[in-house]
Amino acid sequence: MKLKNTLIAMVVLLSSGATVSFAQESHIGNLQGRASAGKALYQRYCVGCHGPQGDGAGENAAWVDPKPRDFTVATFKCRSTPSGTLPTDQDLYDAITRGFVNTSMPAWKPLTNQNRADLVAYVKGFSTKWKGAAAGASIAVPAEPEVKIEGILHGREMFQKMECWKCHGPEGHGNGPAAGTLTDSKDNPIRPYNFAVGSRFKCGVTNEDLYRIFMTGLDGTPMPSFSDVLKPADAWDLVHFLRTLQPMQTKEAEVWKQWQATQPTQAQQLKPIGPEEASVQGAMNAQ
Repeated sequence: MKLKNTLIAMVVLLSSGATVSFAQESHIGNLQGRASAGKALYQRYCVGCHGPQGDGAGENAAWVDPKPRDFTVATFKCRSTPSGTLPTDQDLYDAITRGFVNTSMPAWKPLTNQNRADLVAYVKGFSTKWKGAAAGASIAVPAEPEVKIEGILHGREMFQKMECWKCHGPEGHGNGPAAGTLTDSKDNPIRPYNFAVGSRFKCGVTNEDLYRIFMTGLDGTPMPSFSDVLKPADAWDLVHFLRTLQPMQTKEAEVWKQWQATQPTQAQQLKPIGPEEASVQGAMNAQ
């Protein structure tokens, strides 16, 4: 009976014209997802944007900005794995569950856990990469240090030193001098994240999520991995500084405002972030 059902599934797949392999599975905790079960879900909820072949060329894609993900190349922004490696099944499951802020990809929380696991299995089948390579190993996220003004100030220095302002802008508004020139791996225009408009990031909402973005990068975008140049302590300080740029009541914002209130005059405030400060630092380093 099991062999018969498998053969029936293969016939259905071939008749549909899709390129997904029904042998594909996913494993999320105790859940085992099946591509055969994920197909109907994909056709109902996903095909309009991502297309029958999973190449991001669905009938709605022309009106979607940013463009839908092309699953055939297996390049994913949000991962817990190092840059250039495949995401884990859990990563894909989390992406379906969470959705993507500032895009047309919603959070699919109304679907059951099993539904989402089945969709992960089906989506993986669009690329042959999963047949020849395993997912990368999730990076370790060290314990978050206590939020202190010294760390926030150092994070601000890292924002300047790493030239984050060139894309994200001196105040994190996504309006840096390079912002208008950025494109993704398919040459589609892509906008830097604006920290001033909300609490959610592209890949989550927590400080750990933001730390992970620094260390894994967002594959397919200009946002690289900084794992080779950022020490964990530096990355955490940068996380804490970026939290002060958001319109939220956070511990970081509270510490930052308390420190600012202790500064006696405007002349003693910090120098502005951006190209002018960068040129000053460059001149000092050249001496």
